Amino acid sequence: MSAGIVQAAYLVAAVLFIMSLAGLSKQETARAGNYYGIAGMAIALIATIFGPEAQGTGWIILAMIIGGAIGIHYAKKVEMTEMPELVAILHSFVGMAAVLVGFNTFLDHGDLTGAMLNIHLVEIFLGVFIGAVTFTGSIVAFGKLRGLISSKPLMLPHRHKLNLAAVVVSILLLMMFVNAEGSMFALIIVTLIAFAFGYHLVASIGGADMPVVVSMLNSYSGWAAAAAGFMLANDLLIVTGALVGSSGAILSYIMCKAMNRSFISVIAGGFGTDGSVSTGDEEQGEHHEASAEEVAEMLSDARSVIITPGYGMAVAQAQYPVHEITEKLRKKGVNVRFGIHPVAGRLPGHMNVLLAEAKVPYDIVLEMDEINDDFEETDVVLVIGANDTVNPAALEDPNSPIAGMPVLEVWDAKHVIVFKRSMNTGYAGVQNPLFFKENTQMLFGDAKESCNKILEHI
Repeated sequence: MSAGIVQAAYLVAAVLFIMSLAGLSKQETARAGNYYGIAGMAIALIATIFGPEAQGTGWIILAMIIGGAIGIHYAKKVEMTEMPELVAILHSFVGMAAVLVGFNTFLDHGDLTGAMLNIHLVEIFLGVFIGAVTFTGSIVAFGKLRGLISSKPLMLPHRHKLNLAAVVVSILLLMMFVNAEGSMFALIIVTLIAFAFGYHLVASIGGADMPVVVSMLNSYSGWAAAAAGFMLANDLLIVTGALVGSSGAILSYIMCKAMNRSFISVIAGGFGTDGSVSTGDEEQGEHHEASAEEVAEMLSDARSVIITPGYGMAVAQAQYPVHEITEKLRKKGVNVRFGIHPVAGRLPGHMNVLLAEAKVPYDIVLEMDEINDDFEETDVVLVIGANDTVNPAALEDPNSPIAGMPVLEVWDAKHVIVFKRSMNTGYAGVQNPLFFKENTQMLFGDAKESCNKILEHI
């Protein structure tokens, strides 16, 4: 395959990647967006493998077969609730790939001198640094999402000064690396610093902000891929990495705005916060319980119902009976809608995907800012597996870990039914005053089983 054909294939692939991003921006076109991305990647791989500069094609194909088999196995095995941690661990692979490409390129960069050598050394240094930060940061995010690491932020003394010192030392090492026309010692030291820096950055961020962190790590992995593209002189890898990096950064910024969080604070490991948050998980009054029969009667008598799903719905796989409840109530003339918080679940769009999977109509699935003003005129709200996203402490307690975060103001409705297994706190580790309000009733048990019981009595 000639160089001209390869460049033409790269151009087509780049256009398909852009079309993929555009398609993924809407639920109705998301499937097509995925197909565009798959087609673009297939073209890119074929053009690269059979290009004029490719070597060891047999080994490359063997590695792809092994990696593809592992990927297919886990893709079929992984549950939707495990997607956030799967995404996090995949980001770590991209980061480590950038580190390995950096070291390999340093060891064999050909005959370069003068300005070209300096530029190439900077590319190597930045690629290794970004990749190492992405690798360990993604590992920590995976651990927190998986429950292997505490979701509480790591509060080391002078933690922000430590982060600043890591950046300053890395800059000095970059100067040393370039002035010495390449120093393996400097490259190894900055790699170790970047590993520690990435770990500390994400470990210092609390569980409530983890969806933003996953999105930000997606951006980091994109920039790591772009850096690898510069080192390998691969135009498509540069373009693709830049697309992923910029789109991930934009998504992270949008999520920070939706959560009333400082973008700089989140990506800088909680800079600007003092960590003096309330950790009270004690109950704040008496809660009231309801039965499935009572909830079914409330729903049948209601004129307006809003359902606010959360991660608990995903764990219980309750989206299917929730859809059946929705259809039964709509046939009775009840106005049923869904209120989705921007960070419901542990990944942006998590709840939207689950509801779409269960065939819930797109037009009744509304974002938080579209539906928050309607709770006052709502008869019944079903809170299914949500906790922190419906917690009034975000608005009432300035010392709460989720203070300032906009939430679904479900307590303004006439009746609130909370589906929960127990009175345990949410992912942020703080008790929810909603559970003890006069108009709130708790329906304990598995969400899917509870929904099926409600279906029997509607």
